[in-house]
Amino acid sequence: MEKRTVEILDSTLRDGAQGEGISFSVEDKLHIVSLLDRLGVAYIEAGNPGSNPKDLEFFHRAAHMGLRHASLVAFGSTRRKGISVEEDSNVKALLSAQTETVCIFGKCWKLHVDEILKTSREENLSMIGDTVKFLVSEGKQVFFDAEHFFDGYKDDPEFAMEALMAAVRNGASAVVLCDTNGGSFPMEISEITKRVVLACREYGVEVGIHTHNDIGMAVANSVLAVQAGASQVQGTYLGFGERCGNAALSTVVATLQLKAGMS
Repeated sequence: MEKRTVEILDSTLRDGAQGEGISFSVEDKLHIVSLLDRLGVAYIEAGNPGSNPKDLEFFHRAAHMGLRHASLVAFGSTRRKGISVEEDSNVKALLSAQTETVCIFGKCWKLHVDEILKTSREENLSMIGDTVKFLVSEGKQVFFDAEHFFDGYKDDPEFAMEALMAAVRNGASAVVLCDTNGGSFPMEISEITKRVVLACREYGVEVGIHTHNDIGMAVANSVLAVQAGASQVQGTYLGFGERCGNAALSTVVATLQLKAGMS
């Protein structure tokens, strides 16, 4: 692999906090952020300010930490169906976190649009595009987490790409391909990531990878995605996370640095 820089987004305090038996206090989070900053992590995804008062308190206190290396990231969803983005309480909470970067997730699997959101293809695209555009207009750097992207792509590649490009065309700085169910194989991850990197290149949008470990391949899938052109890796310390966990950044980072010569 060519020598290049890969950005790390540590989600230990957000996705990792969904692991069984894990509960971080506000003080825990502030201490962990300080340690991750000392390690030189680029982005720390530290919670969803729209989900509970504890996360909102954390972001208000963390704003005064004076971090040297890391940027805090607030996480949330696209606007809900049937309302304007300006009226959506979750979007308002993202703004109240006062982070320079926000990460929003949206549906990229037609099954979920039909069965969970129970809305139209067009409304789903508007939910993604409206939210990204609004947050960018508010001065935010926006990462778009393409939820269940690989399952969605294998089911209906045109639909999955259309959803992804709604974020790209409305100003997302990066789109992150999520293997949310953790069931994809490395070669599937590699081939699909290559296609997405090629599609995003003309827009100057970076591609990231977010994998889960349900079949034990989260680290392999993350490394293969980087080989395929992804430039951001999301994961957690030691792979903490819901169900079988996330990609273990402690392994991914060492592998990319020591085996692939990346920084």
